[in-house]
Amino acid sequence: MSARKILVADDDESIVWVLERFLSEKRFETLVARDGREADSLIGSAGPDLALIDINMPGRDGLEILKGLKGRGVNIPVVIMTAESTMNNAVEAMKLGAFDYIAKPFDLAEIEIIIDRALEDASIRKKLSDLSDRLREKTAVETTFIGKSKAVQNVFKTLGKVAPHDVTVLILGESGTGKELLARLIHMNSPRSQGPFVAVNSAAVPRELMESELFGFDKGAFTGATEGRKGKFELADGGSIFLDEVGDMSSDLQARLLRVVQEKEFYRVGGKDSIRVDVRIIAATNQDLEKAVAEKRFREDLFFRLNGVTVTIPPLRERKGDIPLLTEYFLDKFNLEFGGAPRSLSPKAVEALRGYQWPGNVRELENILRKALILSPGAIISLEDLDLPQGRQKRESLEDLIAARLKPFIDRTDNKGKQELYDFIMPFMERPLIRLVLEKTRGNQVQAAELLGLNRNTLRKKIEELKISLDKMKE
Repeated sequence: MSARKILVADDDESIVWVLERFLSEKRFETLVARDGREADSLIGSAGPDLALIDINMPGRDGLEILKGLKGRGVNIPVVIMTAESTMNNAVEAMKLGAFDYIAKPFDLAEIEIIIDRALEDASIRKKLSDLSDRLREKTAVETTFIGKSKAVQNVFKTLGKVAPHDVTVLILGESGTGKELLARLIHMNSPRSQGPFVAVNSAAVPRELMESELFGFDKGAFTGATEGRKGKFELADGGSIFLDEVGDMSSDLQARLLRVVQEKEFYRVGGKDSIRVDVRIIAATNQDLEKAVAEKRFREDLFFRLNGVTVTIPPLRERKGDIPLLTEYFLDKFNLEFGGAPRSLSPKAVEALRGYQWPGNVRELENILRKALILSPGAIISLEDLDLPQGRQKRESLEDLIAARLKPFIDRTDNKGKQELYDFIMPFMERPLIRLVLEKTRGNQVQAAELLGLNRNTLRKKIEELKISLDKMKE
């Protein structure tokens, strides 16, 4: 390890000589400057770990040097030396960022203590700064929505349009698709980005506690309420509140939420004074809220209030082209988190990830990769290391299979002329369905009609229209 470098800046030759000898004995590398300009130049070119600077020097005094270092963002510890021990000099030096201030003549033991303290303090500050940088980098990475698929690009476009405007946003998507992450990105790119972002998962909080969780409570509101507490809406004042799984809210809570959305005010549980807040509401759900409204499980007026702008996040199975990007991102993240040599996936493991249907979406992919990286003994993560749930690999839904067959045909069509695709394609969908059911019932049209949920006369008509032969089917 190379010796620490200490700059001694003083026009007094005796001081320089004493400090040079002393620092050499303590195994420091000493840099010497005999005027302010030379001191400033050495700080910029030689990068000392600490500087001992006289307050009065030709060219530029110690306070001017300190002021210049502060302006350039140079953070080395500086100890000011002076023969004029005045309060004004001491105060000014400390205001400008000096680590310490020492009056001449000084004791070398005192200098040694100050140097040790200054270097230790600089080392701690460096570690804290590095940690802060890593945390900022980690936060920036973790608030990045990964994907290049067209579906995700459409989400990005909507985010860019909606974030700057203070409107209510409703995010739709299955569990694990990244609804809270998208809400954070909306907040971070909005004029409220310097304010708080408060997230509430309606499904994770017991219903009987949800009201006080959102709106807080006053002292004495219920047994055990020995003091009042702010709710999530008060904590989010000036920023954004994210209401996840809003479809799980009780009808009573929906009514209270409607008032907050409309009036931006509410009462704490047990409170008598109205509380006004300035918050942006971002709600999310994995439910079909329109269906919930039709079934009287969700208030229609609240739905329209929350549905200022709707953003739908596609499930991972509909954007499998993003799996390699997501996999690379998570592996890099975990490699940094756990340390060790970088890991990668075997070709079979990659193929399995593409074939899996991901009911838990991106969150499930993250969890599976984290577990695999922890448990895998080698640099290559194998298919066995992934431990994907059995029976879900390469299994596509009926809709996916039909869509895969239809897509090439649809892609070949153009927008010119009258295509009448529905009338053209539907017989090809109905014919195999009816034929297979008739084969199952050995041509028994009564049983087939019952299985299909059709009237027998309707079935007979379709058999004729679709030219389905019953000759080989035994009654």
